[in-house]
Amino acid sequence: MDTKIKKRWYAGSAVILAGAIALTTALVLPATDGQRKVEATDLSGSFKPRPVNGKQADAVFTGSAADFAVDLFKKSYADNANTLVSPLSVMLALGMTAGGADGDTLAQMERTLGGGMPIAELDAYLHDYSAALQGDGGHSELSLGNSIWLRDDAERLAISPDFLQRTADYYGAPAYKAKFDERTVADINGWVSDRTKGMIPKILAEIPPEAQMYLINAVAFDADWERPYDSRNVHDGKFAAANGERRDVQMMNSAENVYVTDGHAVGFIRPYAGGRFSFAAVLPAAGTPIGTYVSSLTGASWLKLMDSEQSADVRASLPKFEYRDSHELKKTLAAFGMTDAFEPGRADFNRMGKAADGNLYISEVVHKTFISVDEKGTKAAAVTEVGIAATSARAVEPIVIELNRPFVYAIVDNATKLPVFIGALTDMAQLS
Repeated sequence: MDTKIKKRWYAGSAVILAGAIALTTALVLPATDGQRKVEATDLSGSFKPRPVNGKQADAVFTGSAADFAVDLFKKSYADNANTLVSPLSVMLALGMTAGGADGDTLAQMERTLGGGMPIAELDAYLHDYSAALQGDGGHSELSLGNSIWLRDDAERLAISPDFLQRTADYYGAPAYKAKFDERTVADINGWVSDRTKGMIPKILAEIPPEAQMYLINAVAFDADWERPYDSRNVHDGKFAAANGERRDVQMMNSAENVYVTDGHAVGFIRPYAGGRFSFAAVLPAAGTPIGTYVSSLTGASWLKLMDSEQSADVRASLPKFEYRDSHELKKTLAAFGMTDAFEPGRADFNRMGKAADGNLYISEVVHKTFISVDEKGTKAAAVTEVGIAATSARAVEPIVIELNRPFVYAIVDNATKLPVFIGALTDMAQLS
């Protein structure tokens, strides 16, 4: 292991994630509070959330969610490239969408999201898990927002009332009818910006003629460190990028007391204020390429790594960084086996509704992310848009973990060990 004994300090800052999924009809998940004024017809008066029987996270949910999270990260990772995704955001957006699927399309989505778990059961889990995650206020907060946006054309688009009621019940998603013009683009982007606290300013550039509906989920995370870094513990350093080049960085140094290892990597856990979330940093063994380590991960190995916590004297160093990422996830999700949803001739979204222009299918899945890590804490946001279109061991000596070369990091829910955000930092020169 590359565990040099050096005196370093570590700091975290801000993280933002955004994603979008587009189907042959476009769907957008609604906000949960403080809605901005939009030029659209609010349908939420007809589809008010009703009490439902949720299901608390257990080993079944945690195991399947960890599998999806790690697989999404692995399939999104490109050799030697920085990567950041929010599995939670993608799962919520696709979970809403799956409620309108049927037949083989639904079966493929159920296998992708929950290892074959029925969508009704996943709805119940996500309902309670979303409620449990949302912020405790103060210095640590996570907020979620969902919404659905429909093209205002009753003669050509008929959306199932049962579908809209389900998304309101389990996902708190209001629905809006809009003209799908330039003003609608501005309204949707404004909603995204509001729900991510400005970290992701927009998700759409334009609305294509075939777009019928958008489903959008937004996740915003804002947390201070339990023990903020002192500016005196931030020093100039070097980061060895995956391509071997060395970059100038500012390293944040700290003394940590939670150490994790899986025999192939070492890491530490740094808590945020409030105790619900932590930052996990994992450094592969010296000589192990970051891509090799990422490809070896599984949902089970991630949970085992997070459960390997040991009390230890850890001298940790983390570079300050800020990064934006964007993914079109159609190919990624197709690699899970979820193929029919993207094919106009095979997609089955009859439980969602019908369009006069042809069959409804998923036309795009857009996922945008941003992260900024500094001395005070971490801010994060995620947006996922689904567009639907119609067509046819305790150490005696201090353990030193210096993150001066590519590593994996995550914002982890302490209760389940699931990553709300997970990424890899491979090169400081790629940051934007």
